[in-house]
Amino acid sequence: MDLSEGPLAGTREDALEDGPEDGALSRGGVLEAFNDSAETRALLGRLQVEFKNRTFWESALQRFRVIMDKYQEQPHLLDPHLEWMMTLLLEIVQDETSPADLVHLAFKFLYIITKVRGYKTVLRLFPHEVADVQPVVNMFTNQNPKDHETWETRYMLLLWLSVTCLIPFDFSRLDGNLLTQPGQMRMSITDCILQIAQSYLVVSDKARDAAAVLVSKFVTRPDVKQKKMADFLDWSLCTLACSSFKTIEGVIAMDGMLQALAQIFKHGKREDCVPYAATVLRCLDHCRLSDSNHTLLRKLGVKLVQRLGLAFLKPRMAKWRYQRGCRSLATNLQVCTQSQREPQTHAETSDSEEGYNVPEEVESVTEQLLVGLKDKDTVVRWSAAKGIGRVAGRLPQELADDVVGSVLDCFSFQETDNAWHGGCLALAELGRRGLLLPLRLADGCLPRGLLFVLWVPGCQSWKPRVSFYTEEYGKGLRVVAVILKALTYEEKRGACSVGANVRDAACYVCWAFARAYEPQELKPFVAKISSALVIATVFDRNVNCRRAASAAFQENVGRQGTFPHGIDILTTADYFAVGNRANCFLVISMFIAGFPEYTQPMIDHLLTMKINHWDGVIRELSVKALHNLVQRAPEYSAAQVFPRLLLMTRSPDLHTRHGSVLACAEVAHSLCRLAMQEDRPIADYLDETVVQGLKQIHQQLYDRQLYRGLGGELMRQAVCVLIENLSLSKMPFRGDTVIDGWQWLINDTLRNLHLISSHSRQQIKEAAVSALAALCSEYYTEEPGEVDSIGQEGLIEQYLAELQSPEEMTRCGFSLALGALPGFLLRGRLQRVLAGLSSVTRISPKDVSFAESRRDALKAIARVCQTVGARAEGSPNQVVCRENASQVYCTLLDCLSDYTTDSRGDVGAWVREAAMTSLMDLTLLLGRDQPELIEAPICQRVMCCLAQQASEKIDHFRAHAAHVFMTLLYSAVPNVPHREELEKLFPRSEVVSVNWTAPSQAFPCITQLLGLPTYRYHVLLGLTVSVGGLTESTVRYSTQSLFAHMKGIQNDPKALESFSGTLLQVFEDNLLNYRVSVPLLKMLDQMLANGCFDIFTTEEDHPFCVKLLALCKAEISKSKDVQKLRSSIAVFCGMAQFPGSVRRKVLLQLLLLLCHPFPVIRKTTASQVYEMVLTYSDVVGTHVLEQVMAVLSGTAWDAELPLVRGQRNHLCDLLGVPRPQLVPKHVSH
Repeated sequence: MDLSEGPLAGTREDALEDGPEDGALSRGGVLEAFNDSAETRALLGRLQVEFKNRTFWESALQRFRVIMDKYQEQPHLLDPHLEWMMTLLLEIVQDETSPADLVHLAFKFLYIITKVRGYKTVLRLFPHEVADVQPVVNMFTNQNPKDHETWETRYMLLLWLSVTCLIPFDFSRLDGNLLTQPGQMRMSITDCILQIAQSYLVVSDKARDAAAVLVSKFVTRPDVKQKKMADFLDWSLCTLACSSFKTIEGVIAMDGMLQALAQIFKHGKREDCVPYAATVLRCLDHCRLSDSNHTLLRKLGVKLVQRLGLAFLKPRMAKWRYQRGCRSLATNLQVCTQSQREPQTHAETSDSEEGYNVPEEVESVTEQLLVGLKDKDTVVRWSAAKGIGRVAGRLPQELADDVVGSVLDCFSFQETDNAWHGGCLALAELGRRGLLLPLRLADGCLPRGLLFVLWVPGCQSWKPRVSFYTEEYGKGLRVVAVILKALTYEEKRGACSVGANVRDAACYVCWAFARAYEPQELKPFVAKISSALVIATVFDRNVNCRRAASAAFQENVGRQGTFPHGIDILTTADYFAVGNRANCFLVISMFIAGFPEYTQPMIDHLLTMKINHWDGVIRELSVKALHNLVQRAPEYSAAQVFPRLLLMTRSPDLHTRHGSVLACAEVAHSLCRLAMQEDRPIADYLDETVVQGLKQIHQQLYDRQLYRGLGGELMRQAVCVLIENLSLSKMPFRGDTVIDGWQWLINDTLRNLHLISSHSRQQIKEAAVSALAALCSEYYTEEPGEVDSIGQEGLIEQYLAELQSPEEMTRCGFSLALGALPGFLLRGRLQRVLAGLSSVTRISPKDVSFAESRRDALKAIARVCQTVGARAEGSPNQVVCRENASQVYCTLLDCLSDYTTDSRGDVGAWVREAAMTSLMDLTLLLGRDQPELIEAPICQRVMCCLAQQASEKIDHFRAHAAHVFMTLLYSAVPNVPHREELEKLFPRSEVVSVNWTAPSQAFPCITQLLGLPTYRYHVLLGLTVSVGGLTESTVRYSTQSLFAHMKGIQNDPKALESFSGTLLQVFEDNLLNYRVSVPLLKMLDQMLANGCFDIFTTEEDHPFCVKLLALCKAEISKSKDVQKLRSSIAVFCGMAQFPGSVRRKVLLQLLLLLCHPFPVIRKTTASQVYEMVLTYSDVVGTHVLEQVMAVLSGTAWDAELPLVRGQRNHLCDLLGVPRPQLVPKHVSH
């Protein structure tokens, strides 16, 4: 056959839909052609030239894999190029002079092509003339089935042999004279091929799959099946019967046999396979594959069973099947006559319905396929579903309908999710093939009075039984009804749930039905199906299910055209929009609820399925969605939703109770807000019964002790949300005892936060604080601005007393509570409140680790200031004024120096972040209302501290500090130091695009502040921690930025003197401060090594060098910290470049360290001094240089101190440094 004749294999354009999301589509676009043709041709062309280069083999093979993998999602693009690629490789294979390694390499390349494009397409391009049979067979003589390095060769040879077996000549013609010598017979070509196939059916590599393909092509040949088919089937069944799936060898053998049998019964003619089908089925029954734990074996078993079932049944197109008409788009676009839409007459009409006999074995086949629908693995269920569809297509209508009934039995709530999933797949297959008649959609059975044959599961044969359809029989078997249930199927299993695959498969059923049925058939169910798909699109927990529902809805809109407002909904709820769950619940749902057909079903679904969901996130999203949706149907919500919600609040189930209380809160608030917008009384939506029910929720929970334990955490949070929403809704509870109950709950929750689990503590704390703010604002005033004196006088005093609690979480809760109080409660008590909160921010020995309480106190201070406002000449007990503004600033600024660390890390960073935020809020408040309260010294300190934080090492907090700094710079804040220079350094248009979390962008910007004297100290202090840190990227870019600045002032002695003075001041102020001093020593080492202070080497005993040496000596005095000592050694060695007495003192320090008690310090010092002597040639005289280096390199510095001390003293003599003298220890008596 000429390879250029005819088109190549059909393309798979739909493969893009089934591929993974990280394929070509997600990389930014679909490929349009095979763009690597030239490189591939060159790569294949070099194989014969450079085959001896093993490195080239590996690199070429890897590169070819990379090229081919790009087209895994669009393999059809390779089709125009497959011929020349395979020709180049097969030339190597067919060349008898090619080395064996080169042949194996060529087959590896062929396998990569086959893997991407598929073996069925590649098979057609193999040479398959008569002359090719014997050479391919001969190639197997050199193959070792146990060689795991060359399995690709054997795999491709088996595929090649399978296509050469299709030659239209009897194989006996190729044998010639089989008698070679008297008494000796040569094996025929048929036996050779069969022997090869049998030997490779039991290997453990992929060649087993190709051997099954070979068997299916070879054994089913007309000349082979007569002689060898029975023997092969007998051998395969014996092998299958003797193998056990409990051993690895048995699994391998069974896999090969099952693949071979499935392929034979697929490709063989029915009349050839039928005589053996019953025997194969019995053998398969004895294997009990359903008990195996191997998914592949069970899948192959189901595949073989369905092939056997098709062999038992004559190939016929069921006359009774439902046909929608022509599927061709071109034909459908034309005006079709009625005759064109009638079912076509098929060439094979087969027997009539009455005379068609079904073999008894079909019962066993069908039963096994139905069992496969409930398998634990998806691939097995999918194979069984396809088998159900194929077998049912050849059954009479009565029996096929009975199979449908058995499939519908999978949708019992006594079945597992696997059965539901398999049932959905089977229904989709049946509907797609037209085997699910429209009668089944409505009432689930045949018309009343129709006589039919019923298959009774468990019986040994198909037994006719007279029965008439009754409503009782059809009850519960309605297809649409079970699909609607499957669209919302979910079962709780431990800490998660199952059912996402069921819902996804149900969407597939809806998608298939849209293509299978005429619009008038589905018209009675449009309302239910469309509502169910919309609900799954916006309210399903799983993103894949939401997208599947959206696709099914789109298919129905396009194919059926009867879904209400389909186009409008599709444009909003498309594939990408439904990817965000919060967007679906809160935005898309609100849009769709604007169409009356969907409003009530969506509300009912949330009420029955979602607010009692096991996932707390879904419950919270659901009540928020319900808050929005009830405004679309307020009357229905007031009349139907609220009574059900109030009843659910008494449920014994925790999730139901929690969700219903949250829903009561949100629905009540939504309806009250709607009433206010419409200027209607609240009673129009909430009658007295509902109001009383809402008021009694807290007392009911309290009486049943439901605020205790783990469930109590959820209920406390829910009731706090209820308190907040009812307060915002202005419920008529003023003066009622329920207010005292609510206040008790809030106080008790804040007081016992330490008893609440850490993962929900923050949410409960925020809910309680928000509830307190709303409660006080609504119910603690008699008239606007006047405090209710009854029971509220001691509220603030009580909260201030709780700030001194020994429990950190209690301090957190009541700090935020004070910050949430309304202004009328704070006025007159402001000084006490600020003093109490300030006391929480101060660090004392007993509460060093209370970083969270300090953080929340800072937040509360800023919120209190914003609540009471600012007035320069006001009273300090009423507003922020001249008398207390500086105190507040001092409290906030002091917290910027909180660097507390514990087992959680730098917990002080939480405090610093809160202090920066509070400083921004307070400064913006004063800058807007009372700018005269922002004094120049305060503003300078604020900006400098922010600059320091913006140059430190933690990315997140550095970015936050930079944001606050830029916000204050470009606001109406007075007295900003160097404002004009700052605006030039940081133009607003450029600052917006800076990513401050990225060190590569942040440090070049922030180091510009080193040129401004006001900011230099604080920026240098922050940079010290970054340059001397541990994170590679932070160290690299901060060091580069610092050195860039140093290079700019290298030739300016005055600027360098100023910078060095600031550096020494930083060192002196942070002496013995481990957080700063060790990074500072590391930074000094780098600066000295890079010549940043070379200008000082021209002057002996420069003041900078003298003071730096003194500070370094003080820092390491009596220190036992190894890291600090090693950092100081590097600094001392760098300081040896400075001339004068400083050098002698530096050498003395280094020689002292050579006899340090720690061996690691002695070794480090010797190594560093050796490098120093090589680097700075003027440190040691040339006449003693060799001796000094010999002592440093030849001494075992980790030896005993007496031995080391002698070598150290020898070095002192060589360097002209006085020997250190041992100071005797004074023993006190």
